[in-house]
Amino acid sequence: MDITFEIFTGLLLNTLSFWWMMIPAVVLGLVVGAIPGFSAANTIIILLPLTFAMDVEAGLVFMVALYSASRMGAGIPAILVNIPGTAGAAATPLDGYPMARQGRGQQALAISFVASTAGGLLTTIIALLAMPWLARVSFFMHSVEMIVVMLFGISLIATIAARNTLKGLIAGFLGLMIGFVGTDHVYATPRATFGFLELYDGIPLVPALVGLFAVSEAFLVIEGESILTKRGRELMAAPSWAATFEGVQICVRRWWHVTWCSLVGLVVGVIPGAGASIAAFVAYQQSRSFSKTPELYGTGHPEGLIAPESANNGVTSGTLVPLIILGLPGGATAAIMLVVLEFHGVNFGPSLFAERPEIGFGIFIAMFVSYIFMIFTIFPLSRYMTRVTVISTSFMAPVIISFTLVGSFVPREFAFDMGLALAFGILGYIARKTNYHVAAILIGVILGPLLEQFFLRAIRMANGDIMVLFSSNLGNALWLALVISIALPYALDYKRRKAETIGG
Repeated sequence: MDITFEIFTGLLLNTLSFWWMMIPAVVLGLVVGAIPGFSAANTIIILLPLTFAMDVEAGLVFMVALYSASRMGAGIPAILVNIPGTAGAAATPLDGYPMARQGRGQQALAISFVASTAGGLLTTIIALLAMPWLARVSFFMHSVEMIVVMLFGISLIATIAARNTLKGLIAGFLGLMIGFVGTDHVYATPRATFGFLELYDGIPLVPALVGLFAVSEAFLVIEGESILTKRGRELMAAPSWAATFEGVQICVRRWWHVTWCSLVGLVVGVIPGAGASIAAFVAYQQSRSFSKTPELYGTGHPEGLIAPESANNGVTSGTLVPLIILGLPGGATAAIMLVVLEFHGVNFGPSLFAERPEIGFGIFIAMFVSYIFMIFTIFPLSRYMTRVTVISTSFMAPVIISFTLVGSFVPREFAFDMGLALAFGILGYIARKTNYHVAAILIGVILGPLLEQFFLRAIRMANGDIMVLFSSNLGNALWLALVISIALPYALDYKRRKAETIGG
């Protein structure tokens, strides 16, 4: 299963021969990622007849390039207009959008793109070299361990609540309550569905995402002339390449931050069913917990943007590891790749590397080359896409609402979801006007149902014994890490205040 230099070189040259297919796939992936509601998964589904007609290697290269680029593209609307069209980009606007409003959109996009490509390249290389060991991660991550991983993300609610304890907790618990809408995971009993069959599967993520962030933001920007602050308009009046280069430099100087946040994404991605949203929230929470300036997070702090963007691109290679080693897709896109490759007669498992090494290793080589191609998009996209922010709100708001409504319709093709997006938009607008944090609501909506699912599964397998939560050595280690990551910011803050008191 080990890859040699000769094998790597041969596969790299072979993959580069498909450049004529990879470049359009990268462009399509960036566009798809930037459109709310669209994703690599549903795009590949639409193009299934095309991928079936392709040669297996060509189809593989096309799907991997589109998948990788869509992750990077999802950060564009999240930063510029506060539209996280996918769950993986849900944490990106927390600091990305404040930077755009301050007139630092070029800088924010450059940071996002560099973090995305660096995270993708780094984790692809690691996944390629360490597949046998990474594959074992999924064997150790059971329901108990996943509960603690969920709590890492949900603990962000407590972090947000630190600014205004009562309002932060109310927003978080409201999100958790909304997340529990639908049928329960044990007895399939409907909860708070009000007779709507569309809610039996729970609250769909895309309407919740675009409603809480984009629609509510559109309602707010209508009240002003521009989404930019006064200082932001001054900065955007004379844009230059300097801001883009500055963003690249900021990200490069924080290479260690990019590295370990990417590794968080890689490890979370290896776990089947975890996904990019968990990785992004966990990375953001860890980044803030161990930061020397946690108070800057949420105000347009570069590290608050680097963390989720590095992590959600680290997930990309991680989701493919269990697919190749075990035949278990780590996400929706990986599941569709499984269908396409099985159509071409590819059998997954350890034997794949002996029988079809060009497929086993070629998936990661294709991803590596895709990220190399994406490097060349960093400067032009960062330089020119930010012009979106200077458009008048009289034009911007209707476009945002229209895009988000279409995006909320696409995943399930229910008109009901468009109304749901508007409802979440009204909720988000009220929350913003009354100083409740919509991010706390969103965390509850996304992670709450997953936490419930793993908790009920663990309790049921243990015949109702709650102590099962502390029955695993790995789980106990994660519990300890969770306590430390929550307590550390308060300890550092206390130490800092004490030092200031002594100094004063």
